[in-house]
Amino acid sequence: MSENYKFFQNRDCEFFPCHKNVDDEFNCLFCYCPLYMLRDECGGDFKMTGGIKDCSDCTKPHGSGSYAYIMSGMKKVIERGSDF
Repeated sequence: MSENYKFFQNRDCEFFPCHKNVDDEFNCLFCYCPLYMLRDECGGDFKMTGGIKDCSDCTKPHGSGSYAYIMSGMKKVIERGSDF
């Protein structure tokens, strides 16, 4: 079975590349990270600026293995449900 659903790249996007230091395997599938709502438990490289989570330096949702990383974090999102 193909695993093409785990990777998507849009080089025609006006924001590509949206992060510095990306390689050819940059995955655009999670352009908006679904783990953002986990605040400080997402495991990403973020910083808090004025009480707002700034993920502009985080490439975890975009690297190789990002699909598995996001899916494992989604378990937390689902478990918490309406706690957000």
